[in-house]
Amino acid sequence: MPASTPRKVVVAGAGFGGLAAAVRLQSRGYEVTLLEARSQLGGRAQVFRRNGFTFDGGPTVITAPFLLDELFTGAGQRPEDHMKLVPVDPFYRIEFHDGRSFDYTGNAEEMERRVAAFCPSDAAGYREMLVQARAIFDKGFTELADRPFSKFMDMVRIAPDLIRLHSHKTVYQFVSKYVKDPMLRRVFSFHPLLVGGNPFQTTSIYALIQHLERQWGVHYAMGGTGAIIEALGKLFLSLGGTLRLSTPVRSVLVNKGAASGVESSSGERFFADAVVSNVDGPNTYRKLLAGHSRRKNTDSRLERMRYSMGLFVLYFGTTKQYPAIPHHTIILSERYRELLDDIFNRKHLSEDLSIYLHRPTATDASMAPPGCDTFYALVPVPNLESGTNWSVEGPRLRDRLIAFLERHSMPELSKNLVTDFHITPADFEQSLNSYAGAGFSLEPVFTQSAWFRLHNESEDVRNLFLVGAGTHPGAGIPGVLSSARIAEKLVLERVPC
Repeated sequence: MPASTPRKVVVAGAGFGGLAAAVRLQSRGYEVTLLEARSQLGGRAQVFRRNGFTFDGGPTVITAPFLLDELFTGAGQRPEDHMKLVPVDPFYRIEFHDGRSFDYTGNAEEMERRVAAFCPSDAAGYREMLVQARAIFDKGFTELADRPFSKFMDMVRIAPDLIRLHSHKTVYQFVSKYVKDPMLRRVFSFHPLLVGGNPFQTTSIYALIQHLERQWGVHYAMGGTGAIIEALGKLFLSLGGTLRLSTPVRSVLVNKGAASGVESSSGERFFADAVVSNVDGPNTYRKLLAGHSRRKNTDSRLERMRYSMGLFVLYFGTTKQYPAIPHHTIILSERYRELLDDIFNRKHLSEDLSIYLHRPTATDASMAPPGCDTFYALVPVPNLESGTNWSVEGPRLRDRLIAFLERHSMPELSKNLVTDFHITPADFEQSLNSYAGAGFSLEPVFTQSAWFRLHNESEDVRNLFLVGAGTHPGAGIPGVLSSARIAEKLVLERVPC
């Protein structure tokens, strides 16, 4: 029978996953307390403000906006009253080492023309690839993204579909079946990097991103991604939720095998009927659960898992504007496969770079003082398993990156810098509590997907639920928001309100 008084839920961590879960459960009638270790909401979606410039700390590519919309509509409010999303066109400009570039957009006809202009013999294959990407999307996103995989039989039931879709193959193998030009293969295979994966190792299920972007577009939130976080925080409070910033969670309280609340680093206890952790998945087990409470997710198992690459991110503001640079630019190294092998497998910091360059002022002038530009340059690098000394290599990479951008597309950049700072995998570990300094938690290989990934419902402790990049369905804003959808369903089933 449902409880006569509201059931209590504690959510640890106020990134996208924690905020979304808190809003969903508070809207459902639970009494939710949201605890965040840092002094601001957002987790990896933190915001930095320096010298009049606003920098989104983490995710900047907004896809599947309906997942954000339903957080507001589920609370009886209109999304447009809280945030403004605008389309970005092109989605990305991909720039190659030989000086050529490709503007990636959501218009299928225009894309086919661009493919044909780049390599005429690939136009037919491109059309066929879109059909297959749609089939993968229909299964991998529409049917599976918000389904919990708590039991092995959940995986067995979908095995025939996964076999039919060749999910054991990689994204690069999938693309290569239809597209033969080596540069176009890069254009259509880079997407796994946006969720922490190596295109040569990531399961081809992630080819669904191609259709997901075409279906709903790529968007930007006016005021930056931080404006969405702020809107969700205000929504949660307006629903009657309790928010505590600067309150790190030290441990999950366990009573008779079930989560009964959490204890903060100051020793304060927050009792609850269920706990939702948006703390990095591996560290939820390693740091928040005492060893005797863990049977499946032991230290040795977590250490054997594969983790995503690390990220070096340089944030900088300029007194000169660079209008030729679009909102999103992907600058690919001449060494594509080899560089990714250095990063993911050899754990070696290479001299060459691939870069995601984000210029929000291409769309939103409010992110910089008048006449200025705001940027961040994100470079995939090895995670902390490489042993890299980032106190030495961080400043060195910063100088190399500025010199490269100055030669490549931003003349006199060093003269026009007014502010800059950077974060490294060491910061991801120390400030964001990310195991091994991984930028996206677990690597999205086939053997770490669906049931093989960390479960949304703990195998070790009843009434403990996980959201975020390390759990099913994975990293990226759509994946993390979908994990909150799953957590809502599970809490409703296990601890009905």
